[in-house]
Amino acid sequence: MKNAIIKTEEQYEAALDRLNELFDTDPSTIEGQEADLLALLIEDYEEQHYRIEAPDPIVAIKIRMEEMQIKQKDLIGIVGSKGIVSEVLNKKRKLTVKMIRNLSEYLKVTPTILIQDYDLN
Repeated sequence: MKNAIIKTEEQYEAALDRLNELFDTDPSTIEGQEADLLALLIEDYEEQHYRIEAPDPIVAIKIRMEEMQIKQKDLIGIVGSKGIVSEVLNKKRKLTVKMIRNLSEYLKVTPTILIQDYDLN
C-alpha cells in the first residue's frame, strides 16, 4: 500500500491488511518503518471515524471494581460511609473532588474520566 492519509473505508481496510503483513518486521528496516507509519495513519483514521467515548464516571468505577474484584463495601472510607457509597454507585449522589481523588488513587483510574459530568437517577 502506498502510505498516504487514509480517507476511505477501503483505504483503511487495505492499511490494516498491510500492517498485518508487516506486524513482526524489524523496526529498523524499511518495512518496519512502513509499519510504524501505517500504525499512525490507522490510528488517525480510527480517531476520526471510530472514536469510542469514555463511559460515565460511575460506569467506569463499576468496570474497574469488577476488574479488581472489589466489592461495594471495599469503597467504605474511600468514598464515605456505606450509605454514601450506595448513593454514589446508584447515581443518587454526585462524586465530590475528594471522592474523585481517593477513587483515582485506589482504583488507578485517571481523574479525567471521573470528573466527567453525569446525570443522577
